[in-house]
Amino acid sequence: MASLISETSQKIFTSETLRAAAKQSERCLVVPVRLRRAIKKYLREQEDPYMRRKVLRLSQSFSDIKDVNLQLVAETSKELVADPLNSMEQSQRWKIKSAYGDIGLTYRDDETVAYVASRMPAVYSACYRVLSEVRRRLPGFSPTKVLDFGAGTGSAFWAMREVWPKSVEKLNIVEPSQSMQRAGRSLVQDLKNLPLIHGYTSLQALTKEVQKSERQHDLVIASYVLGEIPSLKDRITIVRQLWNLTQDVLVLVEPGTPHGSNIISQMRSHILWMEKRKFRKAKVNKEDSKDLIDLRSGAFIVAPCPHDGRCPLEKSSKYCHFVQRLQRTTSQRAYKRSKGDPLRGFEDEKFSFIAFRRGQRPRDPWPLDGMKFETLKEQRAKRNPEDFEIDYEDLVDAEETSDMIPYEEVDPSAYDSDVMETDNIIDNDEDQEETVNANLGGGWGRIVFPPVRRGRQVHMNICRSTNPDASEGSFDHEVITQTKNPTLHLQARKSFWGDLWPSGRNVTTATS
Repeated sequence: MASLISETSQKIFTSETLRAAAKQSERCLVVPVRLRRAIKKYLREQEDPYMRRKVLRLSQSFSDIKDVNLQLVAETSKELVADPLNSMEQSQRWKIKSAYGDIGLTYRDDETVAYVASRMPAVYSACYRVLSEVRRRLPGFSPTKVLDFGAGTGSAFWAMREVWPKSVEKLNIVEPSQSMQRAGRSLVQDLKNLPLIHGYTSLQALTKEVQKSERQHDLVIASYVLGEIPSLKDRITIVRQLWNLTQDVLVLVEPGTPHGSNIISQMRSHILWMEKRKFRKAKVNKEDSKDLIDLRSGAFIVAPCPHDGRCPLEKSSKYCHFVQRLQRTTSQRAYKRSKGDPLRGFEDEKFSFIAFRRGQRPRDPWPLDGMKFETLKEQRAKRNPEDFEIDYEDLVDAEETSDMIPYEEVDPSAYDSDVMETDNIIDNDEDQEETVNANLGGGWGRIVFPPVRRGRQVHMNICRSTNPDASEGSFDHEVITQTKNPTLHLQARKSFWGDLWPSGRNVTTATS
């Protein structure tokens, strides 16, 4: 069996296809023309002469909320584990009541307009990055019925339209702010072939109006909303309801802050624990045969975690998050302000996320199993005599230099997001499907934090699975050297924060 897996792995992955399969990050993302034009039209219809002031006030509100969340984490970290109810009482001192619970901001018309002008493109970029990875990791997944919890002005829906342009047939949105719902409807009014969209103010309203047989959704997404729910107890209640409404995939996205990452980690632990408990009870009660139990129960993580064990960053000072760079739209450039320096043509949106899927994790081969790599010394020994005139290391460096710059800044004076690109940007990307995808078998680790080059070495922090069934994981500092493995060294030099990293069960690597 082991030899069969090795042969299969070699047929699927080669040194040339490894990097394509591992690439998950997006370079500098360009917001689709359709969305940019919709935002511009919406803002033009508002005719608000005080837009800059409102955007500044909204930005200050977000900063205040972030400071409060950091203070809450510091003051209630011990009580959060010992007594979640007590931590909820403390959070009520700081936050304001709203339809979700205790949050720092209620979206009225002024806040909604400012949000569309300043924040919607960034939230869209994070959702697009996350959903694009779900599509790459699950190439056969194509959702037709979707639930968007905390939909806001529809950032996640716009991302879904770009990732699965012809897939979604029915969309249920849950958004308590009527102002946000109105803005979302206004933004999509010129789109063609829209799915059937129903709006609700709460999950209770959805479950009350929708028949039980119609409540299951192929994809459920909650983006930038769990942080607005008052306590751990309430978040768990909401996420359990969302999981019960999920037929296949559940996606949670939060800001890439310690608070947002902590929320994602808590929800990750709870859903995995809940499904493992259900699975054990079902086996003990012997309600069905084991095969049927395996097919209909359980949960595993599609991304970003390569394993379903305890998060190795839980008790460390680090937190799991990623970054997506996007070119600022003309509306962002018009209304956002910079402290002294000229406003850059791009911004970096930091986010934390997790994507669950129902069922048991597949037992796929690990990408490096059975693969043999030559050392730099062996490669040099095989060169032809005429190749000796070329400095191999300088040649490799020259070839890599052109691909080492992750982003290019845009000249602010020449940048107009509504005229420089055409409508078929994303459509062209859709036709370029990957020939090889990274499987879900646990053999692909995740690069957490940016890789660091030190001379001929590349230092990376990698979260990876430690056993074949991906039930446990570790967080390792790995050093890739050109001398021992030029192929993986080249891949490491071209890897970015958030990419996957191939692993093998019989491969030795330098760690420290």
